[in-house]
Amino acid sequence: QVQLVESGGDLVQPGGSLRLSCAASGSIGSIYDMAWYRQAPGKGRELVATITSGGSTNSADSVKGRFTISRDNAKRTVYLQMNSLSPDDTAVYYCNADIRYYISGVGVRRNFWGQGTQVTVSS
Repeated sequence: QVQLVESGGDLVQPGGSLRLSCAASGSIGSIYDMAWYRQAPGKGRELVATITSGGSTNSADSVKGRFTISRDNAKRTVYLQMNSLSPDDTAVYYCNADIRYYISGVGVRRNFWGQGTQVTVSS
């Protein structure tokens, strides 16, 4: 089975930085688009940033200029560098990936979510 495991969430002061990581594991053939989402308390899940397998990126207006998404295809890992954090960035951050994997030799393409990592920005 395929798993996405996030790490790097923490408590940080306003203006600080964090880097989140999300590693994919399992019988993976290919990883296509990867993304980070977040969900603040009492709100819906929102898209933060996306990156294609070729490295093209896009991000929400609320994080442009502050957050950077990147990936290491050899490590099957996507990152989110977050700078100039504010309390409005407090949320559970989720990794998402479109993955082709194998079950008994048969290729299947599916979308996967990680379990989430908590980011809290507070003084």
